[in-house]
Amino acid sequence: MSSHTLRQALVHRRYPLGGWPWRAALYLLSSVPAGLALLVTVLLLAVAGGALTLVLVGLPLLLVLALIGVPVAAVERRRLRLLDPVPLGDPHRAPEGPGLTAWLRTRLREQATWREFGYALLFAGVLWPLEGLLVGGVLAVCGGLLATPLVMAAVTGGDEVRVLKLGLADSYPQAFAAALLGLVLLPLSAYPLGWAAVARAALTRALLSADAGGLDARIEELSGSRKRLVDAFEAERRRIERDLHDGAQQRLVALSMTLGLARLEDPAEPLGGLLAKAHEEAGEALVEIRELIRGIHPQVLTDRGLAAAVEDMADRSAVPVEVDLDLPERLPQPVETAVYFAVCEALANVAKHSGATRVWVTGGAEAGRLTVEVRDDGDGGAATAGGTGLQGVADRLSVVDGRLLLSSPPGGPTVFRLDVPRVPARLAE
Repeated sequence: MSSHTLRQALVHRRYPLGGWPWRAALYLLSSVPAGLALLVTVLLLAVAGGALTLVLVGLPLLLVLALIGVPVAAVERRRLRLLDPVPLGDPHRAPEGPGLTAWLRTRLREQATWREFGYALLFAGVLWPLEGLLVGGVLAVCGGLLATPLVMAAVTGGDEVRVLKLGLADSYPQAFAAALLGLVLLPLSAYPLGWAAVARAALTRALLSADAGGLDARIEELSGSRKRLVDAFEAERRRIERDLHDGAQQRLVALSMTLGLARLEDPAEPLGGLLAKAHEEAGEALVEIRELIRGIHPQVLTDRGLAAAVEDMADRSAVPVEVDLDLPERLPQPVETAVYFAVCEALANVAKHSGATRVWVTGGAEAGRLTVEVRDDGDGGAATAGGTGLQGVADRLSVVDGRLLLSSPPGGPTVFRLDVPRVPARLAE
């Protein structure tokens, strides 16, 4: 049977012949010893904790009682795998710090802990007796009917025997008829057991799944972590840019000037040739380090904004680029940086792969969003899959709640559309 869950298996005609009925019966039957042990534990903790509260010894016992739902829920999530391979996520947050005290403080403040405590009480007092009654009733009815011939032969010696206290079988044909009825009822009873297990699993999943508040808390925590990571990255990038600009670049400038002055002294060969070569190499290194600084964060982007930075980049592009950006005011620095480097990647892809002869960069800001399009007349076929730089562009835009839309049919044209909020949610906090 190709079904992956008990609910899916129940609609198949071959359900009684597979292993799912046994798994459903095991799921329900395993609740009996677990629920009985839980009931005894809850009663002992409640009685002992309540009786010893006056001398403060009972307080730890009551604390354990309040947290008993945590291990119970962990076991129940594992038992659910008997019926459904989709795991049930843990709704608990990580402790605020190391140690038992931080763990207890976090758990006692969570709604999930108290929902699990309520589930533990429901399990101990109501659920397992009902499940035991259901499975026991099915086993008693089917087993009693199937065992009728054996009971007649072993107990009464062929005399009449009462069948499930409902009637008498006074001959072997009647006894075998009762056994045949039990054989027919056995696969039919798999359906009520199956649906009872499905209902029980649905109740468990509803009570023990992560609540909306917990999900919101996790989303908020992840958003805060993302904001801190982005800010830390920006600070580190600025530090590297500053060190290159104020340190290595200035030393190269000084070296280039010194070598130039040394050449003016007109030393004899071969020293003059060596100085000339060193002067040229220092100039090339200076050009490279300036390009590196511009790649990290161009100064024109900081001083004059996104439109000027894109125009400066277009002037240095190997493919002719027309720029038409309508940006009447400056945007937040993270937005300008993300869009700038996205346009850089798009133009680099055009120059390397597209075979285009012209590129158009257009866009503007309206209705609270910034849209920028990079369009070329190349061969098309661009894609974000396969680990290309375009996937990195999409990831970078997602940090500022933006997205990359790509249209690149074979034969072209290729259109990159960048759509970013003017004020991302993480900056509006």
